[in-house]
Amino acid sequence: MRWLDSLSSDDVALVGGKNASLGEMLRHLVSRGLRVPMGFAVTARAYGDYLDANDLRGRIAERIDALRHGEDLATVGADVRRMVLGGRVPDDLERSIRAAYRELAARLSRSDPDVAVRSSATAEDLPEASFAGQQETFLNITGEDALIDACRRSYASLFTDRSISYREHHGFDHLRVGLSVGVQQMVRSDLAGAGVMFTLDTDSGFPRTVLISAAPGLGESVVAGVVDPDEYQVFKPLLDRRDLTPVISRKIGGKLTKVVYGDSAASPTGTVETSAAEREAAVLDDAEILQLARWAVAVEEHYGCPMDLEWAKDGHSGDLFVVQARPETVQARRSTGTLRSYRLNERAEPLARGLAVGDAIATGTVCALADVSEIGRFVDGAVLVTRATDPDWEPVMKRAAAIVTEHGGRTSHAAIVSRELGVTAVVGAAGARRALGDGREVTVSCAEGEEGRVYPGALDFEEREIDLARVPETETSVMLNIANPSAAFRWWRLPADGVGLARMEFIVNNLITIHPMALVHFDDLDDDAARARIEELTRGYRDKAAFFVERLAYGIGRIAAAWWPRPVIVRMSDFKTNEYARLVGGAAFEPTEENPMLGWRGASRYHSEGYREGFGLECRAVRRVREDMGLANVVVMIPFCRTPGEADEVLRTMAEHGLRRGENGLETYVMAEIPSNIISADRFAERFDGFSIGSNDLTQLTLGVDRDSERLAPLFDERDPALARSVEALIDVAHARRRKVGLCGQRPSDDPDFARFLVESGIDSISVSPDSFLAVKDHVAEAERAERRAGRGRGRHAA
Repeated sequence: MRWLDSLSSDDVALVGGKNASLGEMLRHLVSRGLRVPMGFAVTARAYGDYLDANDLRGRIAERIDALRHGEDLATVGADVRRMVLGGRVPDDLERSIRAAYRELAARLSRSDPDVAVRSSATAEDLPEASFAGQQETFLNITGEDALIDACRRSYASLFTDRSISYREHHGFDHLRVGLSVGVQQMVRSDLAGAGVMFTLDTDSGFPRTVLISAAPGLGESVVAGVVDPDEYQVFKPLLDRRDLTPVISRKIGGKLTKVVYGDSAASPTGTVETSAAEREAAVLDDAEILQLARWAVAVEEHYGCPMDLEWAKDGHSGDLFVVQARPETVQARRSTGTLRSYRLNERAEPLARGLAVGDAIATGTVCALADVSEIGRFVDGAVLVTRATDPDWEPVMKRAAAIVTEHGGRTSHAAIVSRELGVTAVVGAAGARRALGDGREVTVSCAEGEEGRVYPGALDFEEREIDLARVPETETSVMLNIANPSAAFRWWRLPADGVGLARMEFIVNNLITIHPMALVHFDDLDDDAARARIEELTRGYRDKAAFFVERLAYGIGRIAAAWWPRPVIVRMSDFKTNEYARLVGGAAFEPTEENPMLGWRGASRYHSEGYREGFGLECRAVRRVREDMGLANVVVMIPFCRTPGEADEVLRTMAEHGLRRGENGLETYVMAEIPSNIISADRFAERFDGFSIGSNDLTQLTLGVDRDSERLAPLFDERDPALARSVEALIDVAHARRRKVGLCGQRPSDDPDFARFLVESGIDSISVSPDSFLAVKDHVAEAERAERRAGRGRGRHAA
């Protein structure tokens, strides 16, 4: 026996990775505030003694050899487990286990304490091979006899079908992998909650976030993926600032069931339904989220690599504990020199939606299985669709083209194993088995942000690999246009100079879907259908306006975090009235206009009575991101501002809501998309810190061409000389007043001559969609080289 606090990372051969890691944390990280439950380890040598005492080695080797010669895995696994379970614990080992248990009881001042019995393999939890979930954990084990039996069952769990399959796949010798048993004080998370956390974003590898999953009850439901947990993300670089709350994402999961203590020794745990209050409430508050995140960072710093941890909250004391820690193995093995990009070239109505795991796309024929007993009919290359997976599914998961589960979050078993195997997966897709059926050809897409979608048929898609080592450096900033915050982390490896355009209306559409005025005036809303939908979407929020502010802040915060501390320019909402009217509850607050493109949009809304309160919610969200989260790299941009007088009204309104230009470093830009912005550029420059050219609207209004008109399409030409003169004139005036000018649009990626013209004109930045970034970088770099060859430096107008 070895007490956990006497162990360290050097003891993996003695007590396995899991127990060695617990000892490492107890010895070195308790001083940094971590709590780890006390306990002891039955060494791996004791496991070897058990095998020898029962003459098991040769018999096990014989059955494994039969597997390699074609015998069925299920039969071999059952035979080996039966052998191991039928063994007798040697007398001296049994006496040692009983004595250690009694000493633990004395240390806890409790007779027959309830303990967690965890298997700890000597080859597990290594950076190059994750054995996560391969062996069993037994919870709420009480009494010496029950503990002896749990140790025997732990030994047998080394030979579950999934463990045998996993070792065969990774080339581990079955009899050279030892097993230690960890015995720990139980954390009464059945009365509170538990979950897992990673010190990076598990899908994109973004390293500056802690991802925490949480559910009521014991943590097995989260690890096994049978519950849809809460999910919180914390921005690591600002965790040391105690005056900030850098929680950049919070999602309340369904949490329909929880694992609790059972009512007998034969059934030490059981699954029950959660209450409505448990489903609607967050498992953790902000203080607890931040405490766990700080602990996770401390563990990561100590180990020097990204980590995968399990945590639990004690329902009696309210204390949080770390109960497991292992190196993260999936993103650690990925190359950082390349970025693989996927894009759908066709569209269809999704059959099912859930959380995207990774960012790939795959096609295949659905194989819908009710439970693991049906895996015998799985066909290689099919799309596995089932309720949830556990380690018993792994022999077929690696043969799947894609995986879709009805339950589970991004840290569920299905998600973790899919990432490790490199298999496209969508988890938490409610009703997927019914919606997809069996034998249907589908496309599983994780390339559209956090939401994974399953489409009918084999849709056309493309796959590209970007070599980040060949991206040239440029003096002209090349930035990104980001529409969907859920996709922001996908592009963090791109060496972009920030975000030149984050469209607020896209965040509202994707994350909120409700008209802000319908939330402010919910009690006065006459539309019963809209009221019902709003009640559903805002469940758990007493203040419905707070729903808008929080969701919008999280969307902005996620984008700002991805490129912090580089600037992220957030354009305030620029819906047209017909688009606003399509939001839930929006019809009651929007007029019908003949030409919404030239109507009540942009700046004209922000200070008017019909939308002033809605704009106030937008300002509150931005202020929360900058001041509460600490992401002060957010720059505010005002769209469709027709006159300097209107600019003054908007700036006054922003100040009323706590966003005062220049205060706390706040910069405010204006879109240059109306001819008046060009003609009166000197007056706009007095009011704003920079300009961003919106080439689509500027072309439309300069040439008098409706950009949506098919008949006039040949006349809509951004290359018209009138546009070029407008761009040059704006840059001249802006730079004379020390104001920056950027351009947002796709044309620089499609037209190298236009990119050259912008560089020659001295543009400060160009902002494009992520998949066009490399092309624009190349065009800009070539244009700058041409400028240097001509002896003109970086453009004749450069500030």
